[in-house]
Amino acid sequence: MALTLEIVTPEARVYSDTIDTVVIPTSMGEIGILPGHLPLLTQVEAGELRVTKAGREERLVVGNGFAQISGDTVSVLAENAIDEAKIDENAAEDAMKRAEQALKDAEGLEPAEVERLEGIVRFTIAQLGVKRRGR
Repeated sequence: MALTLEIVTPEARVYSDTIDTVVIPTSMGEIGILPGHLPLLTQVEAGELRVTKAGREERLVVGNGFAQISGDTVSVLAENAIDEAKIDENAAEDAMKRAEQALKDAEGLEPAEVERLEGIVRFTIAQLGVKRRGR
């Protein structure tokens, strides 16, 4: 028995495949999904998403969003997502520095803009954590 995982962002379908298991970062902590999981709708937090397929583990980084588990289908709708192999460490560091600086200068920013910048920082921290773990 297998799961179908689909990860979609506003820009593109980032991942779509049949897998064995997935671990998703949520607002309540990580949750592991196996075939036959009960239906669930949960909030996704920026962090590392781990996929197991045929004994191999893949790592992706997802931004804030939602996950829906229905039958043996897992759908993740996230602000952004990237596969570990596509993470550019220097670009992530630069994006984090720019967002942190904008937060320091945040006086007068709308709360939604502050939240967006904080999301960028969390997403880039997760990217750097995944990329550097392999060393």
